[in-house]
Amino acid sequence: MAQEKIIAVVGATGAQGGGLVRAIVADRNGGFAARAITRDARSDKAKALVNLGADVVEADIDNEASLAKALQGAYGAFFVTFFWAHFSPEKEIEEARIMARAAKAAGVKHVVWSTLEDTRQWVPLTDDRMPTLMGKYKVPHFDAKGEANQAFGDAGVPTTFLLTSFYWDNLIYFGMGPKKGPDGKLAITFPMGDKKLPGIAAEDIGKAAYGIFRKGPELVGKTVGVAGEHLTGAQMAAALSKALGQPVGYNSVTPEAFRAFGFPGAEDLGNMFQFKRDFEDYFCGARDLAVARSLNPELQTFDQWLAQNKGKIPLE
Repeated sequence: MAQEKIIAVVGATGAQGGGLVRAIVADRNGGFAARAITRDARSDKAKALVNLGADVVEADIDNEASLAKALQGAYGAFFVTFFWAHFSPEKEIEEARIMARAAKAAGVKHVVWSTLEDTRQWVPLTDDRMPTLMGKYKVPHFDAKGEANQAFGDAGVPTTFLLTSFYWDNLIYFGMGPKKGPDGKLAITFPMGDKKLPGIAAEDIGKAAYGIFRKGPELVGKTVGVAGEHLTGAQMAAALSKALGQPVGYNSVTPEAFRAFGFPGAEDLGNMFQFKRDFEDYFCGARDLAVARSLNPELQTFDQWLAQNKGKIPLE
């Protein structure tokens, strides 16, 4: 039997990376092996990956030598950053540069970089439709990833750029689930008007990344967008009502109102939703459902995701 190609996965204990590791180990005859890269190999999540059949290797993505060592011998590498751990666009960009250089040093043949748009290409800093944040960004957690795309080209690493979508998991973990209003009724709140929001189960992003690695060189240099469904806020509320067995409404607030909610990242997310609303045709078009399904035949719809996860959604 030919030797399996190793795919090294940064963020292996996270939502996207974990989905990729599980996809690799589940495909027994796929010709790939998973190397899970994590800061702490002793964590419960890391031990769970070992039990699944992944090789777990410790590395610090802020340490280029450490990461390059962890990538040695790998055919492919999946890279993702987590803005919400530090709220620093500059840190995200530097992490991407470190990952790109480490991949080049290790001779990685195919990188999949989990990225998003640099919204300043659509809404320049001089455009006052939405406020400029941190002095030089419109949507910091988008713009940093989009700006960091260049790091992979500069390093000369064969890369596929994977555009992700709104995680439906945010309804569980990120405080975006239904909340009770003064009338006691549940509702979700987004500044999207009647526009469609591309959404996806976070694990399906990892499965799509596996599909990219399986396709190989034909997707190097390409940008691929994925989503499970494109749904309006009203459609999401209707699906939630059906799944939860009680009415869930949709509050369509203005981006200004959302930015003023005051929780950490509210301005960033308010601008993000406004970008998705104002450029709906582009944003949905860049996330073709047929492309996502071709990479991940098990792609879930929102109804399917809710059937599996409705019990985890906190109803406040």
